Amino acid sequence: MSDRDPDTAPPARSHGRKAIRATARPRELITPAPQLHGAWAAHVITLFPDAFPGVLGESLTGRALKDGLWRLDTIDLRRFGIGRHRNVDDTPAGGGAGMVLRADVLGPAIEHAQAQAGAPQPLIYLSPRGRPMDQAMMRDLARGPGATLICGRFEGVDERVLEHYGVQEVSLGDFVMTGGEIAAQALIDATVRLIPGVLGNEASARDESFASGLLEHPQYTRPAVWQGREIPEVLMSGHHGKVAEWRRRLAEEITQERRPDLWAVHEGSENSGD
Repeated sequence: MSDRDPDTAPPARSHGRKAIRATARPRELITPAPQLHGAWAAHVITLFPDAFPGVLGESLTGRALKDGLWRLDTIDLRRFGIGRHRNVDDTPAGGGAGMVLRADVLGPAIEHAQAQAGAPQPLIYLSPRGRPMDQAMMRDLARGPGATLICGRFEGVDERVLEHYGVQEVSLGDFVMTGGEIAAQALIDATVRLIPGVLGNEASARDESFASGLLEHPQYTRPAVWQGREIPEVLMSGHHGKVAEWRRRLAEEITQERRPDLWAVHEGSENSGD
């Protein structure tokens, strides 16, 4: 028997409501990895499965998880480790500081996650050298069956794993974190909220920042006057056309001022007629 035989270790954790299906094999009423039929599924490979669902288990995403609108499975990378101590990393080839996740540990974990997913889905490694996350990426992911996310640690992962499995590298931003778990939760949150039924009010997703290529306009609510500051008069006018015009103008001004890169892209699409 292999030192890292996953069949001898506890199964991956799963969160969400289970589907009912016929089986010739008896099953407990509550299983550690219930199957959700047709729901968007996130399979997360991590050394810290207890970090999930984290904030994803709260508020709207948490309610949607319990209602079965999406599914979360965590795969503990340690159970695929080598030897008695389940080692998952080794020193960098060629020398250098830190440790690198081993290909012969991460590879079996990826294959386990793919088998668990069933249908093909994007394989993503959270990495500072990857493509920056954006709303377009989240929309694409939300239309699919789900995603398998690799949370790195230490100095990263063996490059051969990324090449062999065709892994996409995705970045939360131009900074370095101690691991990919927070970035994975950010990606899942931004994607899950776009699944129909999660937000409740679909207009919320249509009108927010980046949906139109612009940052969102300012928002106000009661009281009408606070610390001597009043809600802009146009918002209290009841004239929907003027309100829409004001919001559009403020969104353009804020985008020009704060994100000239987004504004340049927006202007280009406007001029091209897209």
